[in-house]
Amino acid sequence: MPAQLTDIVAVLRNTPATLTALLRDLSPHWTHANYGPDTFSPFDVVGHLIHGEMTDWIPRLTIILEHGVARPFEPFDRYAMYQLSEGRTMAELLDEFARRRTESLNALEGFDLGEADLAKTGMHPALGVVTARQLLSAWVAHDLNHIHQVAKAMAYQYREAAQPIAAYLGVLKDFRS
Repeated sequence: MPAQLTDIVAVLRNTPATLTALLRDLSPHWTHANYGPDTFSPFDVVGHLIHGEMTDWIPRLTIILEHGVARPFEPFDRYAMYQLSEGRTMAELLDEFARRRTESLNALEGFDLGEADLAKTGMHPALGVVTARQLLSAWVAHDLNHIHQVAKAMAYQYREAAQPIAAYLGVLKDFRS
């Protein structure tokens, strides 16, 4: 089933509220802990999502619509959030993410995309040719992946306290994905 724009927007619109409900007013025990080396904490995830709003989704869609494959996407720095988030609070990041996501969705709505627009292609620097529909679908999957990652990082903090029941909790089974 091809991704429908209304379904895409529905998930993207809910992500900031989902993360705000999960993370606002929690201690750093929850927001700054990860689940192992080279994993993101919830704080890192929100900073990463902000960076994506600034440099990834709408800028890349704009390139597809205006230039097609003639102009490749700029590479995305997956770790730019460390500098972007330095010295800030979780509440500040959540508020900025909500604001930037609203701006992104307003821009998306302003494109007034039709089926022909969703079929247009762009050039990803690592993956090659992608359609606008694939880009927007990946945006949704990216959000959901990071919501999962936030839950996983939080659950990991209670991995020992939840024994032996942890064997039945999928979120505590594999800490690397």
